[in-house]
Amino acid sequence: MTTDTTSAHSQTPDGWTAGTWTIDPAHTAVSFSARHLMSRVRGTFAEVSGQIVTDPDPARSTVTAVIGTASVNTGNQMRDDHLRSPDFFDVERYPQMRFVSQALRRVAGSWVLSGELTIRDVTRAVDLEVEFLGSDPTGLQGEPRIGFSAQATISRRDFGVTFGLVADGAKIIIADKIDITLDVQGFLAS
Repeated sequence: MTTDTTSAHSQTPDGWTAGTWTIDPAHTAVSFSARHLMSRVRGTFAEVSGQIVTDPDPARSTVTAVIGTASVNTGNQMRDDHLRSPDFFDVERYPQMRFVSQALRRVAGSWVLSGELTIRDVTRAVDLEVEFLGSDPTGLQGEPRIGFSAQATISRRDFGVTFGLVADGAKIIIADKIDITLDVQGFLAS
């Protein structure tokens, strides 16, 4: 990847609005998918909170987000209970995942948000490819709103979550790579 040589400010997206935004959990979706045996399992996390600070220069913008691990939902109670167990999220010991941004930059025509993701008290660098979905000055009830979509792929092994990984590669029970999709809407903080 190469970083664009023009400044991020000169590439401010149409409709970009500076402000401090509270993530709206009712209009935000945190989802993931992973290969499990011969198919893919998809799931979501219902509990998400955080803040987005958009600067007039997008490169100076920041994001912090917290996700409740016990809120995992794949549509299968037995699987969800297993995901909450020490084999995976260990929600009793680690009730939250956290993302804190470090930099927003243009890379090959796209926005990339670099930050630190913490799962099970293990922190790793993660890059999210971000799409700005726009802003609405009157929102749902007169309040300004802003929206983003982001995607990343992480290695669960990097966070010490290794249940179901087969060392000899003979059979994939649960893949190492997890695809993450975030659809985030925020309202202007008062």
